[in-house]
Amino acid sequence: MIRTLDARAGIDAVVAALERSPETVAPEIHRTVDAILAAVRARGDAALCEQTARLDGWNPGRPADLALAPADFDSGARAVAPDVRAALEYAAERIERYHAAAMPKSWRMTDEHGSVLGQEVRALDRVGVYVPGGRAAYPSTVLMTVVAGVMEIVLVTPAGAGGRIDPVVLAAARIAGVTEGYRIGGAQAIAALAYGTSLIRRVDKIVGPGNIYVALAKSRVFGEVGIDMVAGPSEVVVIADAAADPEWIAGDMLAQAEHDPMARALLITDTSALIPRVEAALQRQLETLPRRTIAEQALRANGALIRVANLDEAVTLANLLAPEHLELLVTAPASLLPRVKHAGAVFLGGHTPEVVGDYVAGPNHVLPTAGTARFASPLSTEDFVKRSSVIEYSRGGLRAAAPHLTTLTRIEGLTGHGNAAALRLDSDGGKRP
Repeated sequence: MIRTLDARAGIDAVVAALERSPETVAPEIHRTVDAILAAVRARGDAALCEQTARLDGWNPGRPADLALAPADFDSGARAVAPDVRAALEYAAERIERYHAAAMPKSWRMTDEHGSVLGQEVRALDRVGVYVPGGRAAYPSTVLMTVVAGVMEIVLVTPAGAGGRIDPVVLAAARIAGVTEGYRIGGAQAIAALAYGTSLIRRVDKIVGPGNIYVALAKSRVFGEVGIDMVAGPSEVVVIADAAADPEWIAGDMLAQAEHDPMARALLITDTSALIPRVEAALQRQLETLPRRTIAEQALRANGALIRVANLDEAVTLANLLAPEHLELLVTAPASLLPRVKHAGAVFLGGHTPEVVGDYVAGPNHVLPTAGTARFASPLSTEDFVKRSSVIEYSRGGLRAAAPHLTTLTRIEGLTGHGNAAALRLDSDGGKRP
């Protein structure tokens, strides 16, 4: 059901055994995405309605039917049960608190010549948020991808039969502060956000997860607009020692495996006796798991129970894998954390299951996958702002820089650059700052 690997014979061999071939996307999918993007760019709302009728199973009579009215968000908020609303508000408050603490700030410094340098940080004007939908509801994605400070936040999500959007998604959107929304999904939604139509004004950036059509569309429109990332299947690596509870480990692995047959769930341990206990716990918990078939496929294809010589080796292996989620289910997790170099999110200790990060802890659950944590970071407030450098030189600062400017502009053959500074110094006539 799940393979066992031994890294004591060599970490490189384990990494090689865990390698996945790059997912091959069928040429017809590429062609479909390109055709949808081209159609929306050329024909706007008419193409949106056509694609929605063809792919989402409901036929908007006119483009305006795609739009969600303020009353739709209000009715969605009223329709959810009190406990659901309380859970959404609890999660939203924690997410907002965490991201407020991490908000980038403008700053200034003054050098020895009195010249002022710094940065101005400004929120993006308009962001599009893609939320998967249709057959399932993902209010947590709404809460995680709507960050305060952006003036206009545009929700797009595919509708179910008759254009219905699940009330819990609408309730989450109202709580999070979405300013407008549309009943569209797939590549056509990405095209509308990137290019704009008569109904939908283009955005500055698109965030949020989606299927392969959405992922490809986001990669195609990058440059026209910004995007957060192109995410792959979910993954977790659990580092555990002899004190770890095998039932907890199995539960955390299955929480990832039930996402998708392509999901990855790995245990890395320095304790041989733990491996059969976790394998038995996986079998027991699978028996009552509603998404058992999906989880079994994921564990069989992409899961592993890995024995290492010691916890240092466990962290070395985890760094090579650069996982989306890394759990340190060990007696002293804080002692291992300084050695962790590559992970989207790190969960410390037995009472920090990865699922709290998915929903209520506060940090964003949109994370780098497939080893991209080597160079990428979680979605954060930094993704919703842009920076402008600020430079204000004094006369003294310009005089001090002038010889170096002259040298550098001369060796690059850009005489006009050097003249631009020299003219100011000539005009100053040797005045002190």
